[in-house]
Amino acid sequence: MVFFSYLISGISLGSVYAIIALGYTMVYGIAKMLNFAHGDVIMVGGYICYCAMTYLGLPAIASILLSMVVCTVLGVVIEGLAYRPLRQAGSLAVLITAIGVSYFLQNAAQLIWGVTPKIFTSAVSFPLPQGLTDLGISSEAIVTVVSCVVIMIALTLFVNHTRMGKAMRACSEDKGAAQLMGINVNRTISVTFAIGSALAAIAGVLLCSSYTTLMPTTGSMPGIKAFTAAVFGGIGSIPGAFIGGLLLGIIEAMAKAYISTNLANAIVFAVLIVVLLVRPSGLLGKYVPEKV
Repeated sequence: MVFFSYLISGISLGSVYAIIALGYTMVYGIAKMLNFAHGDVIMVGGYICYCAMTYLGLPAIASILLSMVVCTVLGVVIEGLAYRPLRQAGSLAVLITAIGVSYFLQNAAQLIWGVTPKIFTSAVSFPLPQGLTDLGISSEAIVTVVSCVVIMIALTLFVNHTRMGKAMRACSEDKGAAQLMGINVNRTISVTFAIGSALAAIAGVLLCSSYTTLMPTTGSMPGIKAFTAAVFGGIGSIPGAFIGGLLLGIIEAMAKAYISTNLANAIVFAVLIVVLLVRPSGLLGKYVPEKV
């Protein structure tokens, strides 16, 4: 019974990582860019939902939708102002810019909302039968897992069966060739950032609903772990991000329960190192030979 409770907790946490990792993997898969400010967009999404419910009195669904809209706009603005001018720059310049955007969002959040942690009221809570709660299953866990599965399926269908999805796959393969074929590369990348940021808002609400504390650094560690999950599963692969997130959450929960709370993060990253030593492209990643 106790093991099952830890397993449910790990799957719930892993589902949050998977949703965040889906945003990472989409941006990297299409734009070949590591957006390390993604974790801080999660934090912004949590604050917007908190303010909408606490100060505006909006219902949970409306607050979540408002959070998604704000984060979508924020993602497009970040891409247009910070990343688009560096489209032809080296990866190091993009990486430094991403770190700068991350710190900018954290400090902006401190100025707007202060450094005092906020107590986040769950936006996805509903009553469950006593039998489920006895097993350690919460409404937040159910909503998180279901949301993760639905988002993964929807993204897969979107990328494989829509016009914009085909444009994204073309840009992923070769941006120059895609542009010659009439695809608007800038618009395609902006849409990718918009989708990733909307997913970050959902992840922020789900994360804060489960762990209740919200502060300007809330998204930092989950963002790093979600990036780890994306690499673990094979960055650029939607199913890989999903599987990597779930496995990472389960490993972290079991490490906290049976080994040490203080060593849980170290164990998670150690598992990543071992996996990459065996499969450098991740669990579902494809090996791409370098042309010389």
